[in-house]
Amino acid sequence: MKRMPPVDAVIVGFGWTGAIMGMELAEAGLKVLALERGEYRDTSPDFSYPGIVDELAYGIRGMLFQPLARETVTIRHGVNETAVPYRQYGSFLFGNNVGGAGVHWNGQHYRPSPEDLEFASHVRQRYGAKFTPPDMQIQDYGVGYAELEPYLEKFEYLCGTSGRAGNLGGRIQEGGNPFEGPRARDYPNPPMADTYGAQLFADAARERGLHPFPQPSSNASRPYTNPLGVRLGPCNFCGFCERFGCYMYSKAAPQTTILPVLMRRPNFQLRTRSHVLKVNLDAGGRRATGVTYVDAQGEQVEQPAELVIVAAFQMHNVRLMLLSGIGKPYDPASGTGVIGRNYAYQMMSSIAAFYDPDTAINPFIGAGAGGTQIVDDFNSDHFDHGPHGFVGGAYLFGGQTGGRPIQQLAVPPGTPAWGAAWKRAAKQSYLHTTFVGTHGSVMAYRDRYLDLDPTYRDAFGQPLLRITFDWHDNEYRMTRFVTDRAQEVVDAMKPRQSSQTVRQPGDHYDIRQYQTTHTTGGVIMGSDPSTSALNRYLQSWDVPNVFVTGASAFPQNLGYNPTGLIGGLTYWAARAIRETYLKHPGPLVQA
Repeated sequence: MKRMPPVDAVIVGFGWTGAIMGMELAEAGLKVLALERGEYRDTSPDFSYPGIVDELAYGIRGMLFQPLARETVTIRHGVNETAVPYRQYGSFLFGNNVGGAGVHWNGQHYRPSPEDLEFASHVRQRYGAKFTPPDMQIQDYGVGYAELEPYLEKFEYLCGTSGRAGNLGGRIQEGGNPFEGPRARDYPNPPMADTYGAQLFADAARERGLHPFPQPSSNASRPYTNPLGVRLGPCNFCGFCERFGCYMYSKAAPQTTILPVLMRRPNFQLRTRSHVLKVNLDAGGRRATGVTYVDAQGEQVEQPAELVIVAAFQMHNVRLMLLSGIGKPYDPASGTGVIGRNYAYQMMSSIAAFYDPDTAINPFIGAGAGGTQIVDDFNSDHFDHGPHGFVGGAYLFGGQTGGRPIQQLAVPPGTPAWGAAWKRAAKQSYLHTTFVGTHGSVMAYRDRYLDLDPTYRDAFGQPLLRITFDWHDNEYRMTRFVTDRAQEVVDAMKPRQSSQTVRQPGDHYDIRQYQTTHTTGGVIMGSDPSTSALNRYLQSWDVPNVFVTGASAFPQNLGYNPTGLIGGLTYWAARAIRETYLKHPGPLVQA
């Protein structure tokens, strides 16, 4: 095995959190090395027009995604079932190459509500300890909104997020989200323009007494230079965001916000095609000594480091911790252990609204997070859950992110699935259809978790990660309630016809249907080392020179998209490393 010269910090994975940590630690003067399993990718030439707007190549065949033939996951619904491999992309999308999933996200950039970060305590205080079922394992994050607010803001200003504040210093602002936590400053850019579908939704929502506001968007609404001096251009509503890189330099990604500065740092190095196999530990198992990875030539390499940042995709973080023996693996039978605990996903529903030919929606005008209006009245704990018998919620959204002809074409109910009648319906409906959806939370449960599969292995001979997951009654009740509220808004929009897609009690989790890539948990943060893998600074309780970033830290899944919280938590952890850990290496919180 080849042994490389030591570095101060090694970062595993080079998406959003890897790039943020790379910049922060390099600024602190450390010698930093990032290891990325995929290739180097940049806006030019990799996302250049017109090649990038190829829906078949990128939207269907997944040119930017991790090749599942080399590494995938296995999935089962229950603990007594046999898991099978995820061989074709459906439910969620693994990022690959430099930038990771931060390249092909849509740009929805939310902050958590204050109660989301202290969810277990909040629910117990408001509804009582018996309101949640015994097998629901909700927890607090260990960090509060007021502490995290400056770091949420820092990520917004890095990304050039477009939006309208709803709560500035405790004062509710007209046209913003009245349910959000207080913010010190407004968004760095004004909101994106609305599409016509979003206008119809917002007008109908106001008629219902709701509070629509522009979706917070990390698609820039105007030319913007971020605090690092990197410039973004205005979005042109091309409709190719999710599953695509942005050729306009408009969508925030590591490539458009951080890398032009970081890659010039003399104390920073990136090695691509470097697949990390494990975090190496000393003889006592209490200190990381670096990592072992396979390089582009297929040779195993030992990389010594004083500090290890695990910054890969959520599931890869969990798998690497299990393969490295850091933290006790979770056991659903006893409810003990922490690595793999509290896996969660999200639950969504959608309503297509079909209009007559005299209503021109023009769905091809869209952006990943722009031109859409949001209603937050039924999200988080913004309403009284007592009469409804569930916790959590969803935001409602109206408008469209684009009109790609393969994946974003809807036809009215009763239309045949193929043939001349389908073609006629597609032609008649395409320009005159918009959508309203719900984007909902999923709680954590004792029997929903991640572990290593006993049967299947990857191209390097290591066990695949196994997902055990299905829906619970709480989420069925939640999605029924919020979908009914969404249908009321759609009815007020007065379409000719509408069609609803919602999960019913008894429907199993279906890996063939895409919802989001918002998978969470498995290496969760908290205040108790018996129920969390990380302390409030994303530092391993067991190996204090290992920090783990990303959505793997979420104790349960909130209704919002996770990237804003992921970025804020990463900056929060980076500050703790720079200001405290580097001066006095060791646990930042005493167990």
